[in-house]
Amino acid sequence: MTHTTDFPRDPGRPALPAHLRTALWLAELGLPVLPLRAGKLPFGNCTSCTSNKAAGPCRCGDRPNMKFAGPCQCPAPCHAWAAATTDPAVLTSPAWARAWQQAGAVAYHPGGGGFTVVDLDNADAVTWARQTLPATKIVPTTRGEHWIYRGAMQSANHARPGVDIKSLMAYAVWRGPGAGHITALPDAVRALVLKEETTRPLRGEVDSSSPTRARWDRSVATGCRHTDTFVQTGLTQGLARVAACREQGAGSAAYGVARFLANQHAACPGPCGLEMLGRQVIDAAVDVGVPEAYAERAVTRGLAAVAVRAS
Repeated sequence: MTHTTDFPRDPGRPALPAHLRTALWLAELGLPVLPLRAGKLPFGNCTSCTSNKAAGPCRCGDRPNMKFAGPCQCPAPCHAWAAATTDPAVLTSPAWARAWQQAGAVAYHPGGGGFTVVDLDNADAVTWARQTLPATKIVPTTRGEHWIYRGAMQSANHARPGVDIKSLMAYAVWRGPGAGHITALPDAVRALVLKEETTRPLRGEVDSSSPTRARWDRSVATGCRHTDTFVQTGLTQGLARVAACREQGAGSAAYGVARFLANQHAACPGPCGLEMLGRQVIDAAVDVGVPEAYAERAVTRGLAAVAVRAS
């Protein structure tokens, strides 16, 4: 794919639904796009994809941005960011027509276009970025700014207070071309995701590293039959699902993600380091307001559900 080095301005098109017109223009620039419904949320999955998910880990993988391919060749815009595409035939297909008619906004998949969006949610986050990060293209948002960098990386919610990283396995709302020139993704942004996790301050205590927050690696999974990429991708998908439940349902999502992760390793001789994976799911749930004790119970039950079934 040829990546644009900047976001030019919309040259205008023949009469089409406004959001579809914008989507087709962005697709020409190499940015995978998808429609969003009211509330900046993706459209729900079709019946087939929903039923598939209910039966276990989703295998509907016929999407250019999904990591795990499967037999489903769903024509509808299911699976959120994974459905984002640059194919005009897909964007204008009958299966996508109703979504465009009801769309409230257009989103794009930054990582699929070779970009990273540093999403700054408030004034303090914007001040931090201006003091810390190199200048690049800036797009105003309703609450803060999007800083766009050239280069893709792992996405992360709550990378620091008021800062989300949107790149691979994430979508960003299109809010216009912004101002400035896109520059290369700096190490300072990558470090927000790669740094060692620490506990959050509580009652005036300072942050401190905790062994229980250590990341999964091969040293704790000597009996796992999967590749590191497989494990990390499944974990990233699960954490994103929990983090998306900012208003409600994060506890149930944590249970479902823990069960999904355990199911991935049901045929492994073990050990697979599931406790460490589960700890990261707990942390993700706590970050969106779930009491830690509740999150721990949900994840423990989710991990145990597969073990009980397999015994």
